[in-house]
Order: sequence, then structure tokens, then C-alpha cells
Amino acid sequence: MSHPRDVKQILVTGGAGFIGSAFVRYLLETESQVNKVVNLDRLTYAGNLKNLSSIESDPRHVFVQGDILNGTLVEELVRTHEIDTIIHFAAESHVDTSIANPRLFYRTNVEGTLSLLEVVRRFRHIHFHHVSTDEVYGSITEGEFSEDSPYRPNSPYAASKAASDHFVRAYAHTYGLIVTLSHSSNNYGPYQYREKFVPKMIEGCLARRELPVYGKGINVRDWLFVEDHVRALWIIVQKGEKGESYNIGSKCELKNIDLLQLLIERVAKIKGVNPKKYTDLITYVKDRPGHDLRYSLNCQKLEKELGWSPSQPIEEGIDKTIAWCLHV
Repeated sequence: MSHPRDVKQILVTGGAGFIGSAFVRYLLETESQVNKVVNLDRLTYAGNLKNLSSIESDPRHVFVQGDILNGTLVEELVRTHEIDTIIHFAAESHVDTSIANPRLFYRTNVEGTLSLLEVVRRFRHIHFHHVSTDEVYGSITEGEFSEDSPYRPNSPYAASKAASDHFVRAYAHTYGLIVTLSHSSNNYGPYQYREKFVPKMIEGCLARRELPVYGKGINVRDWLFVEDHVRALWIIVQKGEKGESYNIGSKCELKNIDLLQLLIERVAKIKGVNPKKYTDLITYVKDRPGHDLRYSLNCQKLEKELGWSPSQPIEEGIDKTIAWCLHV
């Protein structure tokens, strides 16, 4: 679109989680034109108000503890704060947990999204941005996924996100809602919950604990620094075409074992120790069911149409993440 949207009153769901809180901090620290950010989070195990400590005194930030399935609450927030934009982060996202408890993922990721869309049906001026994942496309041996690639989710988590994507598109088509979608690769950075690979391995090194790696460690992921991700989201929210989806990746594909070796090298350098003290902690464990081999995103649409590109080199991003782990 030629003219950016005038985004003033924003409702962020899941804004106390890893990526959501990074987005809230980014808005309030860099975007003075934003009048208000209403932050709705249920504060489950992965949500943490400490993630918002740097902006807790900002009068533009309104935190509300609540569930996205509570349509009455969401509608009240939309009315009271005259919301013009919703950015929907709230989701269960840990694949291992989805394998153990798929119904939880259906409830939060599918029913939760549907609940929000029902509210937006009654306030059709609202722009609804849905934050999704590259995992909806499934695994790819060679090449890259584009925004037009077919959906082939292989885990309960991916299936729940794919289903929520479909509902967003269906509501846009059927009811004329203003929506955009984004699919990002694996995020990492400060404030990430400890169940995820990067902080888990960093803290394992620091505590001299076992470093468990699935299978042979050959699964490939594209690693995106969270601040690059939220910067892309803000560009999409302002300039993305109605009804379009955008891939967000970093062009930094690494096998899990290679990423772990990089983490070990950076931790060892910062701590001034021999990396062998950490490599000896690596243990290969039974692979998880249905483990996708490789994800890869083609992000030319976002780069060419909206002018975004990743800016954080992996080594610097890892160092920032280690520094955060050392001081929490």
C-alpha cells in the first residue's frame, strides 16, 4: 500500500510472552505516534511481567490479565480503549508440549483465535494481524517455502496454527475483515522462556548440565533474532496489503548441532573457559515423534514490497542472549 496505516490504539494479545513483550517494548520505546498499547495476557507459565519492566511506568501501556477466549472482556477492551489494531501473539508454541497435550493447543490456538475474530466481526474497522509460524508449511528437503506454498503441518502445534490461519483467512473473505498474516522462522533472543533450545542450551552450559540433542542433531532451522522479527511485524502492520501473508526469516540456516557448537563457543569465550568443558556435556537423545527435518522461508515478498531485511548477525544475537541469561 502507498500510505501507511494510522495505527494509534493497539491491543496486543500475549504481550507478556517472549515475542509479544519484545513487540510491546519496541513500540513504546521507538514509536512515539502510538497512543496506547493494551496488553492482554493470561500469564501462563511462559508469560512474565518482568519482561515488561522496562516500560511498566509508561502511561501508554495498559496491562490486563485475561483470556482471549473471554469474548466479553475482549469486546470491553476494544470499546473502552477505541482499539484500531489487534496484533495476535497469544499461543501455545512448544512442540514437545503439543505432542503430550494437543487439546490444550487446539483450545488456545484455534478456539482463542476464533474468539478474537468473533469480536472483530462486530468492529470491522479493526486491522487484525495474526502472528503464525513457518511450521504450518511442514518440512522441506531442498528449496524454500513461499507464502503460496501448501500447508502440510506435521505436529499438533503446527496443525493448530494452520487451523487458526485458515480461520483468519476465512473470516476475512466471508465477513470482509481487514487482516494480515505473518509466518516467522525460529526466534531467539533475551527474555525467551527456558524450554526453548537456545536459552536451554546456554543455561545448560552455565550450570554444567547435560545438553540433550534430539536424534543426530541434523535438523535444520532458520534462526531469527526477536528484535528483527518485531521490527518486521510493525512494518507489516503499517504497510502490509489487506489479506496478504508475509514470511519473516533471517537467511541463517543451521543444523541444531551446529547451533549448539556456536552457543558453546560464545559461552566459553565470554566465560574464559575451554569449550571442551561444554562439548563434553552434549548427549544425543531419542528423536521426538514426527520431527521435521528442515524449515526454510523465502522472504523476498517482505523485502521487496515492504523494504524489510534482517539486521542482526547470529553471533551478536547469541552474545546478547547469553548476556541476558547471565544477568537474570
